[in-house]
Order: sequence, then C-alpha cells, then structure tokens
Amino acid sequence: MPKLEPRTLLTGLVMGESPRWWNGRLWICDWGARELVAIDMAGGRETIVGVDALPFCIDPTPDGRLLIAAAGQVLRLAPHRQLTVHADLSVLSDKPWNEIVVDGRGGAYVNNIGFDFPHGEVTTGLIARVEPDGQVRQVADDVAFPNGMAITPDGSTLIVAESYGQRLTAFDIDPDGGLSNRRAWAEVEDHPDGICLDAGGALWYADVGNRRCVRIAEGGAVLAVVEADRGCFSCALGGPDGRTLFIVANDWRGPQGMGEPARTGVVLSVTVEVPGAAWR
Repeated sequence: MPKLEPRTLLTGLVMGESPRWWNGRLWICDWGARELVAIDMAGGRETIVGVDALPFCIDPTPDGRLLIAAAGQVLRLAPHRQLTVHADLSVLSDKPWNEIVVDGRGGAYVNNIGFDFPHGEVTTGLIARVEPDGQVRQVADDVAFPNGMAITPDGSTLIVAESYGQRLTAFDIDPDGGLSNRRAWAEVEDHPDGICLDAGGALWYADVGNRRCVRIAEGGAVLAVVEADRGCFSCALGGPDGRTLFIVANDWRGPQGMGEPARTGVVLSVTVEVPGAAWR
C-alpha cells in the first residue's frame, strides 16, 4: 500500500475547510478567519469575500454559481462578490449546518449535525435537500455527525461521512431528489471528515485524529494513505489534470480552539495516480 508524501502549498490559514477545485483554482473556507479564499497552483492566495459564520461550506453549481451553506442559510455568491440568500434552512433546524454538495441539476444537499457542538448533548443529525428554486425539505435523518458528502458522477448516489458512526454511508438519489436505500458504503476505524471521489470509484477521506487522508474502495479496503504532521480536515481532487489531492490541515487544539487566531492551517498537495470524478 503506497504512502504518499505531500508538499506544503500554502500556510497561514486559521482553520481551512470545504476545499473545492473550481474555475482553475482551489477554493477554501477559512473558518477561523471567516473568509472565503481562492488559491492557485503556485500558492498565490486571494480573499474573495468575508463570511461571518462558523461553520460555512461551499460547492459550485453546473451553471457557474457558488453556493455557500452558512448560519442556517444557503447563500449565492454573485459575480460582483456580494452574497444573496438562496434558501432558508432554519425552518428545518436551528442546530449547526455543515457540508453542502451540489448535483448535476443544480439542487443541493446540506447536512446538519443535530446538536450544539461541542457542548450540547450528542444526538444524530439530518440531511436536507435544497431545490434549484430554493425550496427545502428533509430527506434523511439519524445521521451520526454528518460531515463530508460527495455525489457519484452519474448522479445516482450520495455518500456521506458519519464521523461519529465511523462509516461512509450511501443513499440512492431518487428522481425527485429524495434519498432511499440507505446502506453502508464502508466501515472505517477512523472518524471520517471531508471526502472526495475519484475516477476509479474510490473515495478519499480526511481524518483529524490520525493526521492523515486515506483512499478506500467501497467495502473499506485501504488503497493509499497520505500522512501529515497535523489534523486533516478535508480534501479535494483537482489541478490541471485532476490528479492533485489537496488537503486542508490544521494543528487541532480541540473545539475550544476553532475560533482562535493562531494561523497553523495549511494546504497540502500531493500528486495521485487516479484523477477526481465529478460532473464538472
């Protein structure tokens, strides 16, 4: 099993999350700085807009917009870099909303952890469907701290990382956007955080506690590992040929350190054999 050595592409983030390769750059949510930033392959950084929320996560749409899940809403990033409200998630839950993933029709799935992390009583969360017109509805429940999500290139399957369940869970995506046929895609020993799919049908997941990213096949066979010197929070495949694995990592000091100004967050990159798989 290969262990791949990453290089440091960028330093100085407070706490990076939700990386996405879009329009020739890597886009990242810096939760600690409350900023959306874009990074080129040389490590050049541009702050796009401030987002006053913790957490907030992003994903682009097929028609070239960027959606941002933040503070109980889904926002749209306009061309002039102003944020407008696309959907109101607070009608379903007032607990923290986490990851967002957009499908090939422009609809989105957003998950909610279900309790006030880190001090609230632990319970399970839910997944909401956001239609292209902004209508929202709940499509799954009883998810053990839902985290990273990905949709297979054919649009048929949603995979969600259940961090507290130590598993990747798959759902069929119904014609109306609902979710059905829930099943285990893989059981893991780690607490999977952010995820991304590759063209070989495998999945990369980030693991904070073990400071690594792991490539696994459906069923759980480990195919490759990238080790880091700090907690890995999420990952994305991109670059000019889709074969760069980008990892956002941070010197994790526990939940109490999430908003602290210490800039120990980095972006790591490593060349992998199999490119990313996406509708983009």
